[in-house]
Amino acid sequence: MTTQPAPANAGTDRAEQSLRRTLLSPGYRRLLLLCVLLGVPIALACFFFVGLQHELEHWVWTSLPEAVGHDTPPWWWPLPALVLAGLVLAPIVTRLPGAGGHLPVNGLGGAPVGPGALPGAVLAALATLPLGVVLGPEAPLMAVGSGLALLAVRQAGAGADPRASAILATAGSTAAISTILGGPVVAAVLLIEGAGIGGARLVALLLPCLLASAAGALVFTGFGQWTGLKIGALGLHDVPPHANPDAGDFLWGIPTAALIAVLVTLARGLGRRTVSWTRHHTAVRTVACATAVGVCLAAYALITGRSPAEAALSGQATLAELAAHPHAWSVGALVALVACKGLAWGIALGSLRGGPIFPAVLLGTATAMACSGLPGFGATPALALGISAAAAAVTGLPLASAVLAVLLMRADAYDQMPLIVTASVVAFVVTQLVRRTEPEPEPDPPPRPEPPPDAAGGPAAGTAR
Repeated sequence: MTTQPAPANAGTDRAEQSLRRTLLSPGYRRLLLLCVLLGVPIALACFFFVGLQHELEHWVWTSLPEAVGHDTPPWWWPLPALVLAGLVLAPIVTRLPGAGGHLPVNGLGGAPVGPGALPGAVLAALATLPLGVVLGPEAPLMAVGSGLALLAVRQAGAGADPRASAILATAGSTAAISTILGGPVVAAVLLIEGAGIGGARLVALLLPCLLASAAGALVFTGFGQWTGLKIGALGLHDVPPHANPDAGDFLWGIPTAALIAVLVTLARGLGRRTVSWTRHHTAVRTVACATAVGVCLAAYALITGRSPAEAALSGQATLAELAAHPHAWSVGALVALVACKGLAWGIALGSLRGGPIFPAVLLGTATAMACSGLPGFGATPALALGISAAAAAVTGLPLASAVLAVLLMRADAYDQMPLIVTASVVAFVVTQLVRRTEPEPEPDPPPRPEPPPDAAGGPAAGTAR
């Protein structure tokens, strides 16, 4: 008796049937509804988080200097601000559960932040990012999203299901980061590429995240228009004049993308060494690293005669100014910005708390703009490839980085797409080649115990990063 071979499409049919059963199950439909409902409060929390951060930044870097008689912050302004940031962060890192959030040198990955570690992550971000720490808000926002989602799971008594908890935590993080990355599309692509899964598993995870992100983006946008508060999302309202990329742009753009990848990777290498250095005597060395960041920012102001605020903070404001007025910076000022901010960013990656993406995008854009004076290399193609190459180098996600660059470039995106994709791939490959010679990434600090859950909750659903 011979066994008939299975049809060639049998595996596909089984996968489709499994996906259909998952999507039509009552539990999954309740999960989708819960993700939509969670997207609203998470977006509100993120809105007020980013709005408060922006107001504090404006007070520290605009209102306070004017109050003491300076039109712009003087060159020494970052020194006391960053020393204060280090003094505030040191006890958070050493004493609070979760150590103030995950290490930014390790990217945006890691286990979700549990509810017990969420206060430390929020406090670390709001108390230090406005003081000029050269990191972005994306990692703290993801902590807010996952922490609130896991808190909702715990309060609903559903924490016993680890799969549902993991999906809700991922949806919460995706909804949170979509609020500052241009909406659910970029966040969804980040999820697809970062998760490394496919087929039915991908669809089952993607749908809740898309719904939560869409609901969150709608609420986030509506509140922004209603309150008039500035939220500091990554966006370019003005870009250089339209120009199609030509042979010269590719001739100079490919080595420029490789250079950006090398610079970003070297800065991350510095961050990993900083982690090793701060492992012992953490409090004192955290303050020392914050002070070193302040010295780098002051050096930029002394070298260029420009405001230290251009090199401080996450960089989205400076990125928007650079895109709108690319010729307002000399090549020397752009080189100083890349050198000083890059050094400060590398130190902050391994010692302070925040997100790594926003500063990297500014560094890549500034590098490309410094090269845009080369014969046949235009400012618009340089802006496009700088964003894409830097994002690919820091995230390791070339597709998501290309999508981010396309959305930021808006009207000019279609013509720049070949260069954007090429720069993203080149930067990704060069980053992998350079990282082969680096030490292994340092793990996040071991989590401190979270407060015991209440009787209805059970064990904490998330682990501090």
